[in-house]
Amino acid sequence: MKYSLPAVALTMGEPAGIGGEITFKAWRDHRHQLDPFFVIDDPERLINLSGILGWKIDICKIATPSEALISFQKSLPVLPVGEVVGTTLAQPSPKNLKAIICSIDKAVTLARSGEVSAVVTNPIHKSTLYDLGFAFPGHTEYLAHLANVTSKPVMMLASDNLKVVAITRHVSILEAVKTLSPELIVETAEITVSNLKKDFGLNDPKLVIAGLNPHAGEGGAIGREEKTIIEPAVKILKAIGYDVRGPLPSDTLFHEAAREKYDVALCMYHDQALIPIKTLNFHGAVNITLGLPFIRTSPDHGTALDIAGTGTANETSLVAALKLASFAATNRKRSDEGANNS
Repeated sequence: MKYSLPAVALTMGEPAGIGGEITFKAWRDHRHQLDPFFVIDDPERLINLSGILGWKIDICKIATPSEALISFQKSLPVLPVGEVVGTTLAQPSPKNLKAIICSIDKAVTLARSGEVSAVVTNPIHKSTLYDLGFAFPGHTEYLAHLANVTSKPVMMLASDNLKVVAITRHVSILEAVKTLSPELIVETAEITVSNLKKDFGLNDPKLVIAGLNPHAGEGGAIGREEKTIIEPAVKILKAIGYDVRGPLPSDTLFHEAAREKYDVALCMYHDQALIPIKTLNFHGAVNITLGLPFIRTSPDHGTALDIAGTGTANETSLVAALKLASFAATNRKRSDEGANNS
């Protein structure tokens, strides 16, 4: 079969978690609906894991991403991470840190060279990485570091019925309020619009901006942040020419009729964005990083150490992440070709 794009690179994530299991399920049960992908992992670890689960998974060791296009329908392609990885489930080990980071590094290198169409990351166990000196809040910031991106990357969660962006992410509520500024909101919106055009094929994206306080501040009676931070940002965005409304009360922003009026909601803090999308589509939401020179998506869940090795992990979000990665890669290729021909 001939494919129009290179394969997608999938990182191994935390080997003590469910990453290997959902990777198996995505390939075994959904490969006929997916574009080719390969996982950057220790082949022996995956062979051992398939034995633990009692599943027959045909694994094919590859040397280059292009080989995945040939082998994908018959076997799960694995590009060796170059490190021996332990197979103890539910117990993250410091010994696996180098392999975890190496898997991400290799995926980014391949994406930046054009050898893969996108990067999909399996979940990592952040607290373990922090204890070992990992200096980044999470995947998003580390990927931006690897890509030499100077602006702050943007985290968007996407599902079939909602897209949300968290303007501040993994910080406390107090820190989120301190961090908010008109400049940060404008920069986030600009990156969001650019990626919606390139990767989602939306020519004129419709944005809504959530308020920070109840009732969007009630005209200043329940907080001044809408007046001093959010409204100035909205004014700037409108002057640029964006289709944007806000600040709007977040408690009426996510019901069905409201969602029909916008393409993405920009939210002031983590839970304001993630609670509605996880409530509406817990298993099908996808994390996509905007503002990188390559496409990166991820399942919208963690390592689920408590169920690792039980065979019960739900692969729906990983499958959605793989599909979205291919969808975005196709759109970006089309956008780049259009720009080159204009």
